[in-house]
Amino acid sequence: MADLAQGARPREAIRALALGLFDAIDVHPWVGTQLSRAPWLAAIPQIFEGFGSRLEELGVPEEAQFDATSTLVIHVRGVAGQNAANARLLAHRTDRTAFLGEIAQQWAQLDPARYPFVHRVAAQLPEHDDREQFLAGIDLILGGIEAAHPGPSART
Repeated sequence: MADLAQGARPREAIRALALGLFDAIDVHPWVGTQLSRAPWLAAIPQIFEGFGSRLEELGVPEEAQFDATSTLVIHVRGVAGQNAANARLLAHRTDRTAFLGEIAQQWAQLDPARYPFVHRVAAQLPEHDDREQFLAGIDLILGGIEAAHPGPSART
C-alpha cells in the first residue's frame, strides 16, 4: 500500500490508494469480509495511515483528520463488505449485467408515484461501473473534506 501512491499529490494519492484497495477487494472478495470481521487487524491501521497521512498533507487540520480518515475507511469497508457479500450470494451467476437488468426490471415495476427517483435511475443499474461509482464516492468525500477545511494546500 505504501508504494501505491508514491510521489503523487495528496488527493491523487488518496484516490490511488482507494482504487488499489477496491481492485484488491474486487479480485479477492474475502478481503472485504476480513476487513469487516476483524477491523483491528494490521490492514485497518495501514489503511488509516495511508489515508490519514495524505489528508495531513492535504492540509486537513489535526482535529479533523480522524473523522475525515474514518469516513474514507468506512466508504472502503462498506464497498468491500458489499462486494464480498455479492460475491458469496452471486457466485453461481456469471452475467452481472443480466442480473442487474432483472433488478432494474423489478424497480421499474414499483409505483412511480412512491419511487420516482428509483424509476429515473433504474435504467442505469445494469450498465453502471462499480469502480467508477466507488471513485465517485471517494471524490464526494474529498470534496466535502476540502470544502470544510479550505486551506492553502487543501486544493493540492
